This record gives sequence, structure tokens and C-alpha cells, in this order.
Amino acid sequence: MINKTSPQTYARICGILYLIIIITGILGQILVRGSLITTGDAASTVNNLATSSSLWRVGIAGDLLMHVFDIPVMLILYVLLKPVNKYLAILGVLFNMIQTAVLVANKSILIIPLILLGNPEYVEAFGTTQFNAMIYLLTEIHDYGFILGLIFFGFACLIYGYLIFWSGYLPKILGIMLIVAGLSYLANSFTLILIPKYYEIVFLFLVLCLIAELSLSLWLICKGVNISKWNVVSLSDE
Repeated sequence: MINKTSPQTYARICGILYLIIIITGILGQILVRGSLITTGDAASTVNNLATSSSLWRVGIAGDLLMHVFDIPVMLILYVLLKPVNKYLAILGVLFNMIQTAVLVANKSILIIPLILLGNPEYVEAFGTTQFNAMIYLLTEIHDYGFILGLIFFGFACLIYGYLIFWSGYLPKILGIMLIVAGLSYLANSFTLILIPKYYEIVFLFLVLCLIAELSLSLWLICKGVNISKWNVVSLSDE
């Protein structure tokens, strides 16, 4: 049944879901956590969380919804790219799955501050200063968990980019951009782990990731795949 559906249909569904993922991810990271977490100020961060816990919850729910959409996107990318190389397409999905699993598990860290803030006894047990420091530490641990997940997504991007480049039915430039995005994700993550003093510089390269992924999603929505070339590659794959 899945092979009887036009690849254009899959491409457009994938593009729409991918765009939702991008928008949701930006809103969660910048609008929610970016507005509530005050860098270097644990007391202010805790106060923001206490007064805007609903916004924090919305951010968590949005992130989880984003990862729900990850699953059909992975499946469709496999369908679209397996005519190029089935086993590499599977490998890309596996890396992508690990990334999603890591990031979903990482969201549990964001729930802990809500539990702590909802029970005044924790403040009494730890003391205000230690309590604030602990909640701020949890937000930093979440950031590291996010970075760890992106290592696997970086490898997925390298594979997806390679397959797109050689597909013939998607623009080579999209493949190149996705490969650059994969390298940027890997550089960003390993810099934070190995040489964190340069992280703020390397972090800027994530703009390339946004450009690449946004370009791919918009291309899939607006153009999809080249059907004639898709048919040629699909027949040779069979």
C-alpha cells in the first residue's frame, strides 16, 4: 500500500511535518526556555519558572509533540531515499531514532523543576540557595542532553545529505546543505564536550543547520521530487 502512494504526496506530508518540527523547536527553545531561563542567575530563573509554570509546561508539551512528528518524518524519508541505497536509508533512520529517543528522555529533566516547585517542603529541605542552584543545574543538564542527542542527528544528516545528493530526483544543493548541517551539529556538540571555551563561537554555525533544514522542508512542500527521475531510480532499485 505504501508504495502505491505518489512520492509527491509523501514529500509534501514530510515537508509540512518537518516545518512544524522546526517552528515548534524554535518556539520551545527561544520563546519558552529562552525567556524563562536567565543565564547565570539561578534565583531569577527559579522565580520565572514559579510565576510562569504554565508556559514551561506548554514548552514541554510542544517539544514532545515535535518528537511525535519525528516518527512519520523518519518513515517518509526512508521511503523517499531507499531507492538510492536501502541500507544507508535504514542507517539514517536508526541514527535519527536514537536522537529522538535521547531527546524524549531528556524532557523528563524539565519536569523535575515543576515537581520541586510544587512542593514547599523541598525548599525547606534544601534551603533557598541550594534549591535554586539545583533547579538551575537541571536546566543545564537538559542543555547537555539536547547536545548529546544532536550528535546522532548530525550523523543522520550526513547520511540523508549523501542520499539526497546522489538521488537525482532531489537537488544536489539540498544534499550538500544537509551534509554541512550534519557537520555543524557534530562540531557544535563535540566542541561543548571537548573544548567548551570555544562553544559560543561554534554555536553560530547552527544557523547553517536551520537554513538547510528549512530549505529541505520548503522544497518538499513546494516542489517535492522529480517524478520522472524518481521512476527511473525506483525501477533500477527493484
